[in-house]
Amino acid sequence: MNYIKTEFNLPVKGQCTYLFTAYDANVPLKFDIFNNDNNKQCIKFIIDSSGINLTIDSDGINSKKANGEKGLLNIKGVFYWVSLDSQDQTIKFGIGEARPETIVFEYKMSSDNNEEFELNKKFMESLSTISNISNISKLKILKDPIVNPVALKIKKTNELTMNDIAEYRYLPNSFLTPVNQKLYDCISGKKFVLDDVDFPDFSKAIEYSIATEGCWCNKKLIEKSTEFNPDTPNISETYLRITLGQNSGESPGIPYVMEIWPSNHYSPIHSHANSNAVIRVLHGSINVTLFPFLSEEKNIDSFGEANFDKDDITWISPELNQIHQLKNINQKQTCITIQCYMYGTNNHKHYDYFDYIDDNKKIVQYDPDSDMNFVEFKALMKKEWNERKKYFFC
Repeated sequence: MNYIKTEFNLPVKGQCTYLFTAYDANVPLKFDIFNNDNNKQCIKFIIDSSGINLTIDSDGINSKKANGEKGLLNIKGVFYWVSLDSQDQTIKFGIGEARPETIVFEYKMSSDNNEEFELNKKFMESLSTISNISNISKLKILKDPIVNPVALKIKKTNELTMNDIAEYRYLPNSFLTPVNQKLYDCISGKKFVLDDVDFPDFSKAIEYSIATEGCWCNKKLIEKSTEFNPDTPNISETYLRITLGQNSGESPGIPYVMEIWPSNHYSPIHSHANSNAVIRVLHGSINVTLFPFLSEEKNIDSFGEANFDKDDITWISPELNQIHQLKNINQKQTCITIQCYMYGTNNHKHYDYFDYIDDNKKIVQYDPDSDMNFVEFKALMKKEWNERKKYFFC
C-alpha cells in the first residue's frame, strides 16, 4: 500500500494528545513529532504488533531510545493515542480513550542536573509538527497532554471544596464542554425532580407498574425482551425510554430521555454516537462500567467502574466516557435517570445510532427511539396508581 505523507501543526508547541488508527495491524505504523524550524530535533515513533519504539534526536542531547511491549492490536475498532508533555517531560502511549487508565507505555526524559533538565525542556518545547509517515490515519489532535484522572461526577463550582479538586472527586461544571454545560444547566436544578407537587408518588407508581402484571411498564418490558437480541429473549436486558420534547436534529434521537432500569436490569455494551451527554440519577442508583473502545472481535477489558446515587450527575464527551454498560445492581429499587444528548458544534456527520454488542459479539445499530412521551406516561402512571389494588404497599 502506498502511503501519502501528511503533516499537522500542534495547537501548542511541545504538548498535545494525538489520536490515530492503523490501516493494517500487521504493518509497522510510523510518525514523527519534530521542530519545523530544525527537523533534526525530532521524536520518531514506530509502533507494531510487538510494541512501541521511540527514538529522540536533538542537538545537544544524546540520542535516546525507549521501547514498550504493547503495540498494535489486530482488533476491529481499536484506536491509539500519544501524549506529549513538555512540562513534565513525558511521552505516553495508550490504547482506546485518551486517559490515564488506558496508558500502556510511559517514557520520562532523564536529567541528572539542572542544565540537562533545561536542555530537555527546550527540546520538547520546540516540537511543533506531526508528520505521518506510514500506516497511520489521524483521528484528532487535542491541545492538552494526558496528565490527571478525570472525575466522573459533576459538581457545581460554588459547591466545590479544596479536597474535591485535590483528589479529583468531582469535575467542576465549568470544565464541561460548552454543549454539556448547556445540558447540565437544564437538568441540575433543585426543582428538576421526579416526585413533584403535581405527583408526589410518581416514583412509587413506576415501581408499582413494573411489579404488577397487566400494568403498562410490566407489559412493555416483556415486549422489549427481544429488543437487543431478537433470537434470544432476555427481559433483564431491557429498560424503558420515556422522552421529553421532540428530535430537533441536534442529537441521536430525542435529546431528553427518562430511562427506567428495574432491579438487576442492564444494557449491552454500547457507544454514544460521539455526542455530548449529561446524565442525572432521579431515583435509585446505577452502576456504570467503562470500556476503552467498542469492538466485536474480542472481549475488551473495562478500565473503570462507578456507582451513581440519587442526584449524582455524570457526563459523556466526544472523547471520553463514550463506551459503557449500565446495570442496576440494587436488589430492591428501580433506577430512574434523565439523560440528555447533543452533538458538538463541530460535529457535522450526526451519526444517529448507538452501536452496541449483541450476544453474537457483533456490532449492531440501535435507533434510540421512544417508548412513550413523558406527559402521556406521567398521566398513565397517575391513573394506574390511583386505580391500584389496596393491598400493594410501596
